[in-house]
Formats: sequence, structure tokens, C-alpha cells
Amino acid sequence: MNAKAEDASIWNNPQEAQKLMRERQRLDEALSAVRKLEAELADAQGLIELAETENDAVIVADAETSIKALLRRAEEMRLESMLSGEADGNDSYLEIHAGAGGTESQDWAEMLMRMYARWAERKGYKLEYLEESEGEGAGIKSATVLVKGPNAYGWLKTEAGVHRLVRISPFDSNARRHTSFSSVTVYPVIDQTIEIDIPEKDVRVDVYRASGAGGQHVNKTESAVRITHLPTGIAVSCQTERSQHQNRANCWDMLRSRLYEIELEKKRAETGAFVGEKSDIGWGHQIRSYVLQPYQLVKDLRTGVESRAPDDVLNGDLDPFMAAALAQTVGGKPKEKIEDLD
Repeated sequence: MNAKAEDASIWNNPQEAQKLMRERQRLDEALSAVRKLEAELADAQGLIELAETENDAVIVADAETSIKALLRRAEEMRLESMLSGEADGNDSYLEIHAGAGGTESQDWAEMLMRMYARWAERKGYKLEYLEESEGEGAGIKSATVLVKGPNAYGWLKTEAGVHRLVRISPFDSNARRHTSFSSVTVYPVIDQTIEIDIPEKDVRVDVYRASGAGGQHVNKTESAVRITHLPTGIAVSCQTERSQHQNRANCWDMLRSRLYEIELEKKRAETGAFVGEKSDIGWGHQIRSYVLQPYQLVKDLRTGVESRAPDDVLNGDLDPFMAAALAQTVGGKPKEKIEDLD
């Protein structure tokens, strides 16, 4: 790849040249990370040998702690190596929709959005809010965010589906237990090199006044845009920009990405790879349950992964769940254990 990059003729085709440079950089960063890991491991092992000859238990313990940290980093790198799908390295759109149940489900939808915002913060990703429809009493009816960062889509695609919450309702004066549902939809941001043809006769474009915060201009002009793809029923909205033109452009980008995700799902289904559930937002369709009462447990119904610390999960500790979902589908074939990845 270095030899190809040094050949000046490659720039006769700028798109291919840019693709080569991106792939070269990705591989270079991956190799550098492995070499750094090997060097740090060798240093820690050498330190232990030296400390043992001098009977220095403190230094041995410190070096062993460093090796455990390296093990965690190696495991994370191994998981990232699974993100080899067509769009896994791309930025991602994330949509959340509240299910039936009014305020309860709308509050749960907002909790989910906060959970993913915290997860993104842990990963060093950036969030850009594109659309948000506020709930009637609390929470949100729906929201769409753009998650920017390496492998954002690769990680988030495992979260697509219905999420169920069981808790004592803060909105019920009788303190009864309630069950709420919200759905998560994930699709990748695609670049201009991927052509998705959408005839204008297949879409309906609606404009409306934006809601929520944003100042007088936002609420007094019909700057928000919604585009509906008639053959599939897919609808995308954007209201964050002051310009209707910019919101419309963002909607077209989102719609192309949604249709591209449908094609990716078809390919994953053909190879037996992981496909997020796209079904009714209610009983029998959930991929994960978050139980806060009468006991505390978060359980992924696809992989069996559990956590008895729901507060940690709702604060963004999602990597164990995502890792298990990825581990099931390495190379498009189901895997029972993460150890099978060796």
C-alpha cells in the first residue's frame, strides 16, 4: 500500500486515491497499536524479572496491574478487529422512539438517549442532535442524533431493537410498577462515493415549525423538514439548522443512509450475521430488559449477558453487551463464547 501511495498516477482517480489513503491509515494505526502493546508488555515482564531478583513485591504488583490493563486493552482491540463490515468504521445515526404508554415510555426514551450520550462520551465520540420531539408531560417522543467517531456504527448497530424498562413509576401517585418500551434504530453515515438512487416521485417532503429550544427564529419559521419514503414508509426529520435548505439536505443524507442500511441487513441475513430487530415496540419484541424493581438486573435476551448494576448500564456501561453481540457473529458465523475468537 505504501508503494501504491507513492505512485503519483494514483491521483488520476481521486476517489480511489482517498480510499487507499484511508485504508492505509487504518492499517498503520492498527499495526502501531499492536506494536505498542507488545513493547509495553515486554517492559512489564522485564520489570517483574528485575523486581523478583531484588525481592521488591511492590514493583511486581505494580507491573502485574499494568499487565492486567494491557489485557483489557488487547481485548478491546480484538473486539474492534471484528468491526470489518462495509460501514462499521463510519459515523452513525441513532434514532429513539417511545412506544405506547404516554409519559412512561417518553421518559424511558429520554433515559435511553442519555444512556447513549454517556456511552459516546466514554468512547470520546461527539454527538450532534438532529431532531427531537418533546413528550407531552416529560421525556421525548422521538429523537435523532449523529454519533461521530471511529467505528461508531460498528458498535451501535448491536443496539438496534426494542428496549424494555420495569420500574416503580415516578409518575404514578400509587407507586405501582410499570413496564415501558422504546425502540432504537441505527444506520450508518455514508459518503458520496456510495450512490443511492431515490426517485423524487417516491418521496413526500413536509415542512413544519421546529419545536423545543432554539430561539424565536426556530419557532417562528417553517424550517424543520420531514421526508417520507413512500415505498418503505421510512420517515426522517431534521430541525436543528436555521435553514430549511440545510435541514432538507440533512434529511436526504439520512434517508440515503437508511436505505443503505436496509441493503446491509439483507446481506447480513444472507450470511447469518447479526441483524437488529425491527419490530413492534411492545411485549415479545424486546432485545434487552432493564429491571429496576422488584430486583435490579439488565439482561440481553439475544446473548444472555447480564448486569446487576443497572445504574452503571444507564450511565453508559454498554461495552459488555455490545461485545457479546459482536462475538456471536465474527465472520458472519454465530459464536457461543468470546474465547472462540482466538
